[in-house]
Amino acid sequence: MSRVICPLLSTRVTTAEKAVEHIRPGDNVGMSGFTGAGYPKALPTALHDRMVAAHARGEDFRIGLWTGASTAPDADGVLAEAKGVSSRLPYNSDPTMRSLINSGEVDYVDAHLSHSAQHMWFGFYGNLDVAVVEVTAVLPNGLLVPSSSVGNNKTWLDQADRVILEVNHWQPREFEGFHDVYYGTQLPPHRRPIQLTDPMQRIGDPYLRVDPAKVVAVVETDRPDRNSPFTPPDETSRAIAGHVVDFLRHEVRAGRMPPSLLPLQSGVGNVANAVLAGLDGSEFTDLVAFTEVLQDGLLDLLDSGTVRAASATSFGLSDVGVERFLANISSYKGRILLRSEEISNHPELVRRLGVIAMNGMIEADIYGNVNSTHIAGSRIMNGIGGSGDFTRNAFLNFFLTPSTAKGGKVSAFVPMASHVDHTEHDVQIIVSEHGLADLRGLSPRQRAPRIIDHCADPSFRPALHDYFARAQAARPDAVHTPHLLGEALSWHERFLETGSMHAG
Repeated sequence: MSRVICPLLSTRVTTAEKAVEHIRPGDNVGMSGFTGAGYPKALPTALHDRMVAAHARGEDFRIGLWTGASTAPDADGVLAEAKGVSSRLPYNSDPTMRSLINSGEVDYVDAHLSHSAQHMWFGFYGNLDVAVVEVTAVLPNGLLVPSSSVGNNKTWLDQADRVILEVNHWQPREFEGFHDVYYGTQLPPHRRPIQLTDPMQRIGDPYLRVDPAKVVAVVETDRPDRNSPFTPPDETSRAIAGHVVDFLRHEVRAGRMPPSLLPLQSGVGNVANAVLAGLDGSEFTDLVAFTEVLQDGLLDLLDSGTVRAASATSFGLSDVGVERFLANISSYKGRILLRSEEISNHPELVRRLGVIAMNGMIEADIYGNVNSTHIAGSRIMNGIGGSGDFTRNAFLNFFLTPSTAKGGKVSAFVPMASHVDHTEHDVQIIVSEHGLADLRGLSPRQRAPRIIDHCADPSFRPALHDYFARAQAARPDAVHTPHLLGEALSWHERFLETGSMHAG
């Protein structure tokens, strides 16, 4: 049975192969999708085939690809494989696309997620020619029931010249009522405060809107999201989680937050899931989340009652998590709310609500500058995502990481970060399996021994202390943030040359 109930839009139902004829070489295309949820399933493959055929004829067929965040191999992956993307924003995790970005074949704009929609409104990215957005249903009045992510869909639908809808029957029809899409955003100088004072407060509509005149095609599909694999926490992740939970107890005892804590934001990944599991085994109850992605760990907390409600912009569940959610979907209505990412990540709201932000990183230097995006300074890994939105504006922020990588050959703590996404001015708490460094109220010179002694792996600590001592001695007139510029990045050079940061 069709889910395109709108009489007008039902006349535009067609195949993916016909729909992609509305996408032209050089177009900027805004696609739905956030962490593998809610992305278009049929259009990218059909577009891939059209691009490959054009290239075989000697024609250049590439597009600018804009999304909410990461998509999946059958979206980002197939378009990268076709060599059909000229530019990409604001976040990517697909390995094929990453390779093209790092080889210079795709220009990558790694933007803060809360900024991507407004930068598009401001005209920073150019014109949006086409929006390709997955939805759950098209109602008789033309309103759209969103699917498993909201991301930047509102903006893409509003701003695009042409719109292609994918109506996915795999997405549960019971999704109607799970969303809160805010339409009150104004451009400067006419902005008004966003009237959200509680993480679960509704300030918008349960539906997406679209001008029917812009809808050039509707495609019906029945395909699952790319579900995220879930790996049970290992010993390292559990140790990190233990340090975080103990520190939260300390903050409650100090009177800096209530026993139910403050709204939680948790980044994507196994360490984040481990921290959530640690909270589930603690005394904390009646928690609430104001975050980007709802992973298995957060679903566990909702099921146990540790977390009473969660606001996000997307799901990011495993296969098992999806089955559990679908089997009990009615019990989550009213307890899970999906918003546009311009609201889920909005600095004004993060600051007002006093969010506790927990995110991963690639490396930090001994003064607390954090690199969350680049390997050895030049190769992008994924992107900054929403970590900057939450870190700078949070009441309390944590950066979580194992102390080493590559079998102990690479240290997550180095003399100087090879790229900086979060400066020392923003970073409060750094945690590894060895311990936790509370950096609040410390100068850079005070931070260094705390990070080295509490977080760095013991095999790297002597070299870090040696660097810090020699840097202070070398320039007695410049010890606020002491560095030996000739060797500050030597650990990264050694890694590139030998595969290890260890000397000798």
